[in-house]
Amino acid sequence: MAAVTDKHGRIDALLDRIEPPPLASWAYALRIWLAMMLALYAGFWLQLESASSAAVTVAILAQPRRGQALSKAAYRFLGTLVGFAVAILFTALFGQDRVEMLVAFATWMGLCVFVANYLQGTKAYGAMLSGYTVAIIAINTIDAPQSAFESGLARVAAITLGILSITVINDALGAPNVFPDLSAGMAKARDAVRAFVRRVIQDGDPGPEAAADAMRLVAAPRDAIGVVATEFHDGKNRAAGARSAVASLFASVAAARSFALAVARSGDPGGLRARVLAGLDGDREALPELVARLDALAAGGETDPDAVLRHRRAIDLLRQDRLAEDGIAALETGREPLRDMRLPVHRDFPDALRNAAQVVITVAISAALFVLSGWPATSAALLQVSAFAALASINPNPIGFATGALWGMPLAALCAGAVEFLVLDGGQGFPLLAIAMAPVIVTACLLSLRPGTASLGFILLVFFPVVLSPANPQPYNPESYLNASVLFCVSGLILFLVTRIVLPTTNAHRRRWSLRATRADVIEALSGEPQEADERVNLDADRVVQFAGWAGTAGAVRRAALRHAFALAALDTAAAGAQAGLNRLAGRPAFDAAVRDARAALRRAEADHLRKAGTALLAAGRDAPADSRRIATRVVADLTAASYVIEGQGRVLRRLDLWGTR
Repeated sequence: MAAVTDKHGRIDALLDRIEPPPLASWAYALRIWLAMMLALYAGFWLQLESASSAAVTVAILAQPRRGQALSKAAYRFLGTLVGFAVAILFTALFGQDRVEMLVAFATWMGLCVFVANYLQGTKAYGAMLSGYTVAIIAINTIDAPQSAFESGLARVAAITLGILSITVINDALGAPNVFPDLSAGMAKARDAVRAFVRRVIQDGDPGPEAAADAMRLVAAPRDAIGVVATEFHDGKNRAAGARSAVASLFASVAAARSFALAVARSGDPGGLRARVLAGLDGDREALPELVARLDALAAGGETDPDAVLRHRRAIDLLRQDRLAEDGIAALETGREPLRDMRLPVHRDFPDALRNAAQVVITVAISAALFVLSGWPATSAALLQVSAFAALASINPNPIGFATGALWGMPLAALCAGAVEFLVLDGGQGFPLLAIAMAPVIVTACLLSLRPGTASLGFILLVFFPVVLSPANPQPYNPESYLNASVLFCVSGLILFLVTRIVLPTTNAHRRRWSLRATRADVIEALSGEPQEADERVNLDADRVVQFAGWAGTAGAVRRAALRHAFALAALDTAAAGAQAGLNRLAGRPAFDAAVRDARAALRRAEADHLRKAGTALLAAGRDAPADSRRIATRVVADLTAASYVIEGQGRVLRRLDLWGTR
């Protein structure tokens, strides 16, 4: 009896953990089902060559937010056009030689994947799509090259119909915009950064993990920024405001840690912490007062670089906070923000090259296996493997995507078989087809909204109509169904194996590549190459956020890795900022000697020389115009911040050989 009670208790506990999908998820699933049925019906009515491709397009464009679907649709259309043009070119050049055609296709796929790895979001999808569109058009018609043009036109027509269908349904049923999520995400990030800054000012630097957590919240809404521009007539201003706010919040985290380090080293004799806190709490006089105090220090013979750094970072904190507020206000209202910023994304060349090579090798191995096997559906099989490999290459978790494909393809095949041979069972009416497909489409949509089952849901949603291949009339051919099912399952298995065997990329690889790229940037900044100081802050922040995701979970090891990554980012930002300021001071007679000394100190990357160069710049600017003195104080602050990093992380910098190659 006790065993039965325990069993019922476990079942009740399991049922309590299962939460029904919210109403918004059901509404999303309903929209996607209606859009797929509209695309199918219109395709049948227009007598398209492959009406099911229109429904598949809807499945691929399925996004819970209207702007996300529009953005993906735009790049899907552009990617298809590019792939169509390349497919016709390859057919004209290599239509008579299969080997040359396959080599050209594999090379093109690798190039597209390489480019996609340097892009983000729907742009990356568009670049990747232009790769395997060549397989859909040219490889799929390799035995009948004369039909490549007609096949390409049919695909463009089907994709256009799918885009129109999902757009009409989203507009008619009021699909939610991405703006509310972006607005909430930006507000959450602003509150987290403000809390972090206050904590740093009051208690000192809490460490790199707390900084990484705050920066991760800032980075989270970035994918939605480009999407919001498609949702409003003033979307361009809203997106610019969001970018400005993200840049300011990144800069605030860096400035707060630099300020805390300066105060920890030399104290706070001027009560700067209290003034910064007052400014963050709404005192509008705090910022002008701090600017006046710094001007007085620079003009009155003050030669202490530490004092300049403290005041400069205090001013930076208040200015960045106001710029963040301005950016968020522009996001909310649509007015033009005070500035527009780029948010560059860090990408490692070895990672992009490795992903491209993995796709090329996958295509080559698959082509060889399929040709040697004598499988009649070799072209179609190669098409699916190429599509799977390309999709996995731009997925943040390629192994998770491959696992979803491994299980999702048999599930899609089973669902398609059940619908075709058990539910429809020879019927030809469109209402019956729509009702029969509804449970599978709705289930796939709900699965795709859960992080743990997103890949499985995506595979089921996209490949269920591909295997089912609805037609008018429906052929009900068991042999065709079995061939397609085996083809897709084998393709999923190949992808699963390839992602684990062929050039797998680990977090250790990514950490090593990231540190190597940062080292190159630091050397460039120290050597005096032209700098984009503001964008460099954003690039370093993005790199640190990515590095934090690769740094593992072990406490001491993770903290040490993050500390080194933050130190390199701080040195890169400081050196780039100093070089930018020195470029502005160059050519002003009063600063000629000091600028030369500062550049030499940066090249040597020795803390004492950097501080001496800062002192010389302050002395040179004592009698200079006010605007020159302010530029000089920025340079001095950056030189001093760089000296702190070099003193504190000298062992790490020597291990990275920052001095040995310059």
